[in-house]
Amino acid sequence: MTADASPPLAKPSRLGIVDGLRGYALFGLFLVHMTGYFELYNARPTPSLVQDGVLLLFLGKSFTLLAICFGFSFFIMMDGARRRGQPFAGRFAWRLGILFVVGWLHSLIYRGDIIAVLATAGFLLIPFDRVRSTRLLLILAAFLLLQPFLLVRIVAGHYGAAWALADPFFYNDGGAMRPSLFGSFGELVQANYVAGKVSKWSYYLETGRIVQILGLYLIGLVLGRERFFAEPERFARLRLGALIVAALVIVPLVYARHWACCYRHGPYYWTDILLAGWLDIAGMAISLLLFVQLWLWGSGRLLERLIPAGRMTLTLYIAQSLVFVPVYYGFGLHLWDRITQIESLLLGIAAFAVQLIFATFWFRYFLYGPLEWLWRAATKLSLDVPFRRAKEPLKAQAT
Repeated sequence: MTADASPPLAKPSRLGIVDGLRGYALFGLFLVHMTGYFELYNARPTPSLVQDGVLLLFLGKSFTLLAICFGFSFFIMMDGARRRGQPFAGRFAWRLGILFVVGWLHSLIYRGDIIAVLATAGFLLIPFDRVRSTRLLLILAAFLLLQPFLLVRIVAGHYGAAWALADPFFYNDGGAMRPSLFGSFGELVQANYVAGKVSKWSYYLETGRIVQILGLYLIGLVLGRERFFAEPERFARLRLGALIVAALVIVPLVYARHWACCYRHGPYYWTDILLAGWLDIAGMAISLLLFVQLWLWGSGRLLERLIPAGRMTLTLYIAQSLVFVPVYYGFGLHLWDRITQIESLLLGIAAFAVQLIFATFWFRYFLYGPLEWLWRAATKLSLDVPFRRAKEPLKAQAT
């Protein structure tokens, strides 16, 4: 994993294990959204074992897993274009621009949208494709994951800098919450048009999440170059060592968070944010490593059921909001203050099972998810992109 030059690679192909991992991440993210009432939980916080369990397993971990998969997909596309002798950086930037527009439109309904954020960080990733040293990429990733801006803010706060002691800007949501709770659909869109976006982006910038995402992208890029998913047997010892390290750092990080807990601003507050980000990375690493190991131990047949969801993540992610924002929000069924945590969890599990069935059925007849196909066609500026699967010859069907 630390070689400066990547080994010769076979022609890359779509890896089921990565699609399965992406499907698992989507499942976890969906359960976080469901038990958090699509970001309305803080309007009526009711701590419970259900909430604690979902947050422990998935909060922050699913998002970071998706970022790892994004970096891996970047490698696949850039490497494939390089093999064909075609420049792809410009086309990839155009692809990200389309994704950003999709995320921006989605955020008008659900301000917690992560698509626009992932697309924005993706622009920062493009130049790193020219960095051929794996060691250098890992050093850069480690530096970014250490959250240098937060470290500076913590130190500045200890020395009394006013800017470092001020309340986080994202505390002021500009009145975006109330339309979500009680407003009409038009009021929700109007609030999310400006106030919701300011609140969300200030959160990603102030907490260093955007820096963390870029660091995770670089890790995904390295995993692709080193064929971590394509040839997982080669990395058995590395996976075991990484799993042990990730598990060992959990306890001191939890203890340190307890020490830094319950401040609303200042260096201790930002220390808590910093430690929470490191905990998310450690938890994500454990999830990823266990997923790969279970896949290799023969649990792949069960985990393979997540592949269809992983292949249409964009479609399902947006569909989840289109269906369940009206379920929880004030302009719809207004369930945010009428449903229990356990009911919301069970509803989420049942709904994801339906999504898996739909995705599995869909790919019997189509090559891409609906939005994935539109995204691909828009990237190529052509509708001449295969969509339906070719029917097998009758003779082949008979055999």
